[in-house]
Amino acid sequence: MQYKKITVAFTALLLLLMIGVSYSFYTPPHNLKVLPQDITHEKLDSIMHGFNTSLGVKCDFCHAKNGDKLDFASDNNPAKDVARKMLLMTMEINKNYFNTDSTIHPAYLNTVTCNTCHKGDAYPER
Repeated sequence: MQYKKITVAFTALLLLLMIGVSYSFYTPPHNLKVLPQDITHEKLDSIMHGFNTSLGVKCDFCHAKNGDKLDFASDNNPAKDVARKMLLMTMEINKNYFNTDSTIHPAYLNTVTCNTCHKGDAYPER
């Protein structure tokens, strides 16, 4: 019985050690400068898909290519910096000019989004 307890404790300790070591080598595959660092993958995907729809573009419009794949963390595509500036602009407009308290009004009724101006066009009319 004592041998079984020691084996279980040793296995649990080894498992925790393996998880800790593997997590220490993990680096998030993003380079977030405007969006929060702790954003969930689902929320980040939702925002990115919103950009795709609002601008009528695919991911490679803002994200740099690395061979056949996209390098989502790279800043080599200048459109990515423009997107960051536009995101900051819409956040500032909403903060200063709209009541974004969702307990009073649903957020979609009183906020400016990419689609407000772009309406599916990467380069909207002025």
